[in-house]
Amino acid sequence: MPPSNSQQLTIPPLENGDRLNRFEFERRYNAMPNLKKAELIEGVVYMPAALRFRSHAQPHGRIMGWLLVYEAATPGIILGDNPTVRLDLDNEPQPDAVLLIEESCGGQARISEDDYIEGKPELIVEVAASSATIDLGDKKRAYRRNGIQEYLVWQVFDQRIDWFQLEAGEYVNLQPDAAGVIRSQVFSGLWLDQTALLAGNMQQVLAVLQAGVNSAEHQAFVQQLADYP
Repeated sequence: MPPSNSQQLTIPPLENGDRLNRFEFERRYNAMPNLKKAELIEGVVYMPAALRFRSHAQPHGRIMGWLLVYEAATPGIILGDNPTVRLDLDNEPQPDAVLLIEESCGGQARISEDDYIEGKPELIVEVAASSATIDLGDKKRAYRRNGIQEYLVWQVFDQRIDWFQLEAGEYVNLQPDAAGVIRSQVFSGLWLDQTALLAGNMQQVLAVLQAGVNSAEHQAFVQQLADYP
């Protein structure tokens, strides 16, 4: 139900830089139905400017296409586009993409009664203009502290992709194999030819992904999800 006029008058609007907890952030966010995106990162409100095509919309679409093909081939996982994620009292990000294992298949996140993600998606993806961004600063620290197992950041201007895996409480970069392919350690068969993605060669990106979903390790992962618990 949209807020009434009296509610709108009594609830302060969200502003960039506001310092709030998650509950107050949600109260103000919900009172602004025309607001498209706002995030709470380490207790600070971030409201991004309009998104440019080549530096965000196009890379975002390509990442979503890659993940959508994997989701279609992997029963038991869920793909989300710009979902709100309730991480903790000081962090409620709205990442570009999340890939999570369904709770009934052993996943660490769940969908709340009011239709938000709560808990820890297994993979979070962010498209960043460059390395000079909160995606590699406060967000990365918040994701690490909350136990997000894998975190992929595409730095568009820097032509760089970092795919982090959580090991012993710290993020380490997943390294490509001899063919230049990075393989998820959580989602078996989720393979990425990063050179092809940076070059915009989606035919090659999807061919490598198809090899991943045709692999024996992916078949075993699908069976593992189906057999849980």
